[in-house]
Amino acid sequence: MTTPRSIHRPELHVTPEVGVLDAPAGALLDRDTWHLFAQFRPRVDKPARWGHIMGAENPFEWEFCDDVLAPEGDEVMVRAGSVVAEGQALNIYYTSVRKAGPNQDTAIGLARIEDVNSIGHEVADDPSFVDPNVKRLGIIIDDLGEFENFRSPCVVPDWISQDDRDEGHEGWLMLAVTGPSDHPVPVMLRSEDGRSWEFLGPWKIEGASGLEDIERVVSPRIVRLRDEVDDRIYDVVLVTCEQDGVDISGYLVGRFEGNTFHVTTPFTSIDQGHDFVRPRNTNVTPGTIPTGQRYERAMIFGLLNGIGRFDDPTLHLSLRAEGWANCLSFPRLITLQGGKIYQTPPPGLTDAIADTKHAAAWIGLCDVPEGSALKVEILDGADRVCATVTHRGDTLTLDRSMNPHHRDEGPLDEPAVATLEEGDTDSLSIFVDGSTVEVFADGGMVAMASRVYFDGGTPRFEVEESGGAKILRAFQHFPEDFSSAGLPEDFGEYEGPVR
Repeated sequence: MTTPRSIHRPELHVTPEVGVLDAPAGALLDRDTWHLFAQFRPRVDKPARWGHIMGAENPFEWEFCDDVLAPEGDEVMVRAGSVVAEGQALNIYYTSVRKAGPNQDTAIGLARIEDVNSIGHEVADDPSFVDPNVKRLGIIIDDLGEFENFRSPCVVPDWISQDDRDEGHEGWLMLAVTGPSDHPVPVMLRSEDGRSWEFLGPWKIEGASGLEDIERVVSPRIVRLRDEVDDRIYDVVLVTCEQDGVDISGYLVGRFEGNTFHVTTPFTSIDQGHDFVRPRNTNVTPGTIPTGQRYERAMIFGLLNGIGRFDDPTLHLSLRAEGWANCLSFPRLITLQGGKIYQTPPPGLTDAIADTKHAAAWIGLCDVPEGSALKVEILDGADRVCATVTHRGDTLTLDRSMNPHHRDEGPLDEPAVATLEEGDTDSLSIFVDGSTVEVFADGGMVAMASRVYFDGGTPRFEVEESGGAKILRAFQHFPEDFSSAGLPEDFGEYEGPVR
């Protein structure tokens, strides 16, 4: 990041330079360059706009670029959508908000960048400046009969043949949201050119979805993945459910036929931590991934804020102390195996930690029978326990309740608990970066992300085995210039680099 070092700001995650990051708006990988677009507010009382952040060669070292969208004309704000590549050009589908609040008035607009290589290289001194390479083409989808307030568009390529998806793509599909904010209705549209859209109808689900009792399903996003078990390409729909004052994000697996989604895997939580919500897919430019490998894996980002749009950023310690609120998760590498999503941290993350000032990681291969426990305490620079991660064989718990910065947080007060499936070996990876903790367990079957505030210093880890739990191998990763004073001289069964 280009921002000054602060206590709470992560070094490897995307944060706003100042103000409030509301949501990831779009993500694109162009060869080895990452483009992230985020809905953010320069100040709490300012309208939302789209920022642009670039990462060259890896998704850990980010540079702020000129914003790409700001409210114009009768708009009161510009909210999230998606970004897709059309050759070397980028189409930006965004939510144009003409009236906010319970009686909102929204529509879907289109902007275009003719050459992806034209953006991000020169940055204006004025932070409110909008990149002149971004050309607005206007509103493309507005009220259609009983369907009003189109918003939150996700655009992906359509298929030449639904029967044989290996034939490739033709045209475009859009999954968007309509209706009032307290009763949203997802809908499907199709286009040949990405500009003129045919309304297919409301999103219909065939089969048990797990969403039958959920009233507010928002921020739908489509990811395509080839299942490693049956070798078929499926549609994975990422959704966020607004329920009881918090956001719960998850996925469904199946196949779209028009506006009908045939479910093969019902709604499954994608993260069992306190704060991973509103996941977004990453699109790619042509040639970035070989055609035959395109759907073997995908990358997603999430917002680390468990309250979502009902959150009050003025309550964030990071905003009060440092002038910013919210960040995005690490990009997660996801695969599909037997209808289940597996998530792993991005390649190169442990190497990136070495170049930071205060990030850290603990990675272990363990044997944790049911009834035993492996507990990892995460301590701050003053040796105070700020969070614990406990593997009990059949459950994984991320607890920050002992941390004075995380009390009185309502529905997020309690420890986060995930269920684990029985396996031959147990793995656990814990990454700490600023005020973030991200955990991956058992080969990616479980992921947990939570905001955790530390009062300075480089975090360190203390591990306790009980009831027969054993560490088979373990690695700790710290910054290159981190002093090892105070760490044990003999790590016994621990192996690997400890700096």
